[in-house]
Amino acid sequence: MVDFINKPLILIALVLCITACGDSTKKQVKMEDPNEYVGWWVYGEEQHIFKDETTLEEWDLNFPNENMQELAVLYLAVCEMEYFPMECMMQGNLQNDTLIVTDFEILYIQGCGE
Repeated sequence: MVDFINKPLILIALVLCITACGDSTKKQVKMEDPNEYVGWWVYGEEQHIFKDETTLEEWDLNFPNENMQELAVLYLAVCEMEYFPMECMMQGNLQNDTLIVTDFEILYIQGCGE
């Protein structure tokens, strides 16, 4: 009878130890509040670039929560051609020379006066 009770307890303790070890070995991601950047989103030859309005610096764009093919289709549907600047407000974090975008809003589309 004692052996029957101890086996489930040992199994539960073993499972808890394994899951606790697994949690401690996972890479800890630093959560930061996103910053807002206003500037121009430019797409061409399968590369997304953002030019900041304030500093005039250029950064590669990474949209981890979006489908990159759908973003290219969106860009081309709005701008109708590659390398056409689209004024946007990007929310995200700058890491090295890449802006990791969590959200964006299209503000204005540059164009020729018609």
